[in-house]
Amino acid sequence: MNPGLLHELTKLLGEDSVLHKLEDLFLYEYDGSVEKGLPDVVVFPTTTEHVSQTVKLAAKYEVPVVGRGAGTGLSGGALARAGGVMLVFSRMNRILEIDSENQRAVVQPGVVNFELTRAAEPHGLYFAPDPSSWKSCTIGGNVAENAGGPHTLAYGVTTNHVTALELVLPDGEIVRVGSKHGDAPGYDLAGLFVGSECTLALVTEITVKLSRQPEAVKTLLVIFDSVDDAAESVVDITARAITPAACEMLDGWTLRTVEDYIHAGFPMDSAAVLLIEVEGLAEAVAAQAAAVNEVCSAHHAREVRLARDNAERELLWKGRKNAFGALGRLAPSNYVLDGVIPRSKLPQTLRRIQKIGTHFGFQIGNIFHAGDGNLHPIILYDPRDTAQFERAMQASAEIIRYCLQVGGALTGEHGVGMEKSELMPLVFSDADFSLMRRVHDAFNPDCLLNPGKIFPLNKGCGEIRVRKPPVEAASRP
Repeated sequence: MNPGLLHELTKLLGEDSVLHKLEDLFLYEYDGSVEKGLPDVVVFPTTTEHVSQTVKLAAKYEVPVVGRGAGTGLSGGALARAGGVMLVFSRMNRILEIDSENQRAVVQPGVVNFELTRAAEPHGLYFAPDPSSWKSCTIGGNVAENAGGPHTLAYGVTTNHVTALELVLPDGEIVRVGSKHGDAPGYDLAGLFVGSECTLALVTEITVKLSRQPEAVKTLLVIFDSVDDAAESVVDITARAITPAACEMLDGWTLRTVEDYIHAGFPMDSAAVLLIEVEGLAEAVAAQAAAVNEVCSAHHAREVRLARDNAERELLWKGRKNAFGALGRLAPSNYVLDGVIPRSKLPQTLRRIQKIGTHFGFQIGNIFHAGDGNLHPIILYDPRDTAQFERAMQASAEIIRYCLQVGGALTGEHGVGMEKSELMPLVFSDADFSLMRRVHDAFNPDCLLNPGKIFPLNKGCGEIRVRKPPVEAASRP
């Protein structure tokens, strides 16, 4: 660590806001992915001006800058791949305004997703994007990765709910894009920055849309004796132009693990369940619930259960949103994938995932947003076993490649980050990369802001990092 930079950061932020000892830095070398990247120094800004001055200091000393929220990301987007300064936004966590009349909120990037909805509830409002990590992930991280969640099937992902941003550019300049009430004239710059994974600017303030709480909600648990029947039901629901607020699927092995931990009410002897939620005006909700029941029954659903009350509904969703934690009880580590396929390809893709798991020696669980074809296969493995880690990485790459083969996409909500950067040429041409580079270089020409993300080798900044089992820290002095 450059002693001059460390001195100036400490002078700017104070000793309690600057970490530089190795034992402290280890806490920030990982996120929710299998990736690793150790920063040289970690700082905790509390104001936009702090962020601006920190970025200016990093530019002065020509060191990289990485922004980080809660560290729940699953693609390595908030890791310091090339070292440098990591700005952690956990202390910029204030809800600055809730404008209930216009259904808007203005927040700092460190505000936790769930806390925004809690603050909006007394006004009859909520924030629609709801990642499974919503009780810990932050709005700034959601913006960086364009996060989604179960209820974005009907309402869209983060970019559909952001109207304005305050940004700090790589030279420290503070700018604002978008408009509080949306539909600002000119280029949609707010849309450009959402999902850019902090490679163009650091977000220091966010204006979001809040949604009105629906008049009625019905939550259905649909039980199947066949994974194919469950998948075909999803395809048919879409074909009949039925759009639930959420449509989630868990396979039998996964739901049994979840039920053993959460006791949500999932049947232990089923092959798969769909968790479907419809909401809106009472009459429309009743009609949609009946239509879902009809479709699923036609595809041999054993039972369609309707949550009796809000407590039962919340318990079912607790099972879904804590599923990854439940699976974590079975192995030292897990790898949560994020691929997208056309909904019509669900049955064949689930069969292919199981074959891949068998080939590489893994039981792969499936918990995913079935309604929009956003798959989250989860591979359980022991990172201390080098051969097992390598097999897990091979299996994951084969699954994602298959998603692309059937007409899907690399990522639905987790971002590219370090995880999928080397797979990007499977989707984008040299001309595509050239255009993306021109956009990148217009904002971040020196590549000091979050280098080594999104672009593969020779398509952007930084060197390719060969994945290794994430146990190196344990052997360090």
